[in-house]
Amino acid sequence: MSLLTEYTTHADALRHFDGAALWNLFDGDRAHLNISHECIDRWAGDPARAAIRIAHADGRDEVLSFADLSVWAARFAHWLAREGVQPGDRVAIMLDPSLAFYAALFGTMKYGAVAVPLFTLFGPDGVRLRVDDCLPVLLLTEAGIGPLPATRVVTPDDAFLRALTAFPGEYTATTSADAMALYQYTSGTTRDLPEAVKHTHRAVVVVCAAALYGTGVRPGDRFFCPSSPAWGHGLWHGTLAPLALGVSTGTMSGRFDPERLLRALSEYKIDNLSAAATHYRMMKNSGAANRYPTTLKKMSFTGEPVDSETLAFAEAHFGARLCSMYGTTEIGVILADFPGAADHTPKPGALGKPIPGLRLRVEAPDGTECPPDQTGEIKVWRHGTWLPTKDRGRVDPDGYFWHAGRADDVIISAGWTIGPAEVEDAIMKHPAVAEAAVIGVPDPLRGQIVKAFVVAKAIATPGLAEEIQALVRSRLSQHEYPRAIEFVDSLPKTPAGKVNRKILRERT
Repeated sequence: MSLLTEYTTHADALRHFDGAALWNLFDGDRAHLNISHECIDRWAGDPARAAIRIAHADGRDEVLSFADLSVWAARFAHWLAREGVQPGDRVAIMLDPSLAFYAALFGTMKYGAVAVPLFTLFGPDGVRLRVDDCLPVLLLTEAGIGPLPATRVVTPDDAFLRALTAFPGEYTATTSADAMALYQYTSGTTRDLPEAVKHTHRAVVVVCAAALYGTGVRPGDRFFCPSSPAWGHGLWHGTLAPLALGVSTGTMSGRFDPERLLRALSEYKIDNLSAAATHYRMMKNSGAANRYPTTLKKMSFTGEPVDSETLAFAEAHFGARLCSMYGTTEIGVILADFPGAADHTPKPGALGKPIPGLRLRVEAPDGTECPPDQTGEIKVWRHGTWLPTKDRGRVDPDGYFWHAGRADDVIISAGWTIGPAEVEDAIMKHPAVAEAAVIGVPDPLRGQIVKAFVVAKAIATPGLAEEIQALVRSRLSQHEYPRAIEFVDSLPKTPAGKVNRKILRERT
């Protein structure tokens, strides 16, 4: 019986995918399964087999093998036992990608405790809110957090790692598939803490469907994802899913620099890249792309729509099709463009088609299914009900889904419904514009008007605002142009790299 990893076409994905075939990719079963075993231990037989390549911001390259990670995770698991940590206890990990981060991540799950990755740029308030919410017994961090009432703070420095070498390098995981493995926080503000999404060990099986069809991962790929493993894209799609399929992955550590990413893609000979739309845009704007030859065969993006100028740059420079991958932290990936599938052609601007095995529809406010090309809310069938994604969209006659913005991002102006993405895309076509974000702001006459926040490539010249307005009028309907434009030095972003429109609305 052929494995799902042996099929590459969209037609074969639809023909051969089912739950049993997905489980055949793993050592564990529906009763007993452990993420660390599936991602690390079962691939550790070859001491030279690379698991993770890390491009550090200071220029260093670090390569961690499956064998090394298996040993270090086992040592960390034994250390947790000695420290009195119990299975099911939470262990928060606030570290950049490094040996210490991965030893703690996989060692915690191997032991049966619950790993809680936290973004390293959180300030004290952001950390305390999450710690108060999940109540970890340990927090591993190099940051100066200060005392936490019920949590022991540990600094995993060189001395800590040397001490770990005293513990055995083998540990047999015995978790059930339904045991808790990870808590993951979405990228909210400190004033509006998002609820932790709680994942069991069996989640690694589910996410591999997204790997097969969203990022196109197959054995033999040299994969890379620059997103932080504190967030869903970097953790599940950039780290756990490729490793579970035995694929070498790569990431970045420290402050993001687009030229450092380009250098890593070239020197590591990466052939499959999955990144946020912002990463591609920053590589385009860096002007450094031509200095780093690459060998990409598959590319995917997620997080937010990619503007047409960035899409054109990525496909022209890297020579591969840029494929969309859409989902949320709560529901996972549900739409994809099947990178590497010769019989599926992405439509620029579309989210793609449903992952095999899923039922999706666009729903009207009255709960009925929308006909083709009518905008409503995208929903997915789960557990006997239609779950909301909180995103608006439409499905075209060919079965491709299209994004129409977050439900709370939609702008209603003089009775017209306006999605910010298409306005932003039109603004980005002006050669003087580096980035743009659009929101609705109150207006006594129209209810709302479109306001654009624009980052110019150079100093905004007199008349640039009027030029942008004229450009949008010429490309879109007359009611969609930004009646207000504010030039800014940068756009606020969530830690996951998305434009934070909530902050923009609070500024107005």
